[in-house]
Amino acid sequence: MTSHSGLPAITATGLRKAYGDKTVLDGIDLHVPTGTIFSLLGPNGAGKTTTVQILSTLIGTDAGHVRIAGYDLATHPDAVRAAIGVTGQFSAVDKLLTAEENLLLMADLRHLGKAEGRRRAAELLEAFDLVDVARKVALTFSGGMLRRLDLAMTLMGSPQVIFLDEPTTGLDPRSRRAMWQIIRELVADGVTIFLTTQYLEEADQLADRIAVLDHGKLVAEGTAYELKRLVPGGNINLRFAERGGYERAARSFGEASRDAEALTLQIPSDGGVQSLRALIDRLDAESIEVSGLTVHTPDLDDVFLALTGRPVPPVAPGTSTAPVVAPVQTAKESAR
Repeated sequence: MTSHSGLPAITATGLRKAYGDKTVLDGIDLHVPTGTIFSLLGPNGAGKTTTVQILSTLIGTDAGHVRIAGYDLATHPDAVRAAIGVTGQFSAVDKLLTAEENLLLMADLRHLGKAEGRRRAAELLEAFDLVDVARKVALTFSGGMLRRLDLAMTLMGSPQVIFLDEPTTGLDPRSRRAMWQIIRELVADGVTIFLTTQYLEEADQLADRIAVLDHGKLVAEGTAYELKRLVPGGNINLRFAERGGYERAARSFGEASRDAEALTLQIPSDGGVQSLRALIDRLDAESIEVSGLTVHTPDLDDVFLALTGRPVPPVAPGTSTAPVVAPVQTAKESAR
């Protein structure tokens, strides 16, 4: 197959899709560079899965122009299919077959020769840590093993672009992080990942760029850092061991929100290094000691709520959203 590595992996302009009177996608534009992870976020029903289905040739579009791996989706759909892999929300694994048999079945569907198919299956079993269960039926596998096998099957054809539609839903934290590592390794080898997820931490950890889809429109796009900067509300929380220090700090930082009972102050801040350094220098200059300091900047949960006006998706089991609290002996020691 001809390589188009110098071109963007995915471009879409004016993408539209409606079912009857319901508009699912309302003219969205996408640009995904080769060898990156692009994450599409949005509430349930926002159009994420429809976008993946269109880009992966599973359904048609009402309007718009799409190129995948350099090929026009409308005029060269077979070339697009040969260049992509898809791992959907629900596993494509046949649970009555063994791991090896599932991979060999996919090799046949990819029209690989018998020897090539067995060689590729052996490589993927090794890469996804499935050698020990290669001859066991998938019905006995854990959720994490099934998702690894599902992704291994997607890779049988060595795709340039992989669509992952909520690939870690239902996985325990350890299995989810193992999947993240696999995704990072794929990108390091030059594969492009188009990821939809309900877990905002997942997008934050993995994606080079993130787009937020709501009511069929892209309402924001950028890096995780850029999106977080769209939302105000950062602050620095100071905790004091004794009331004298608390009261001196309260007088010094008149703009702070106060909790006299807990001996804490909440000072508005953008969370940047310069702001933190200035605050610590000010505390040190006034000889004010603090016992704890917490920096809170808007996270993707805040971005999601601000942009869509809806509650954030459910947090993955085992995921902590609590801020990290750093003990502070003195302001000068904290600055170091």
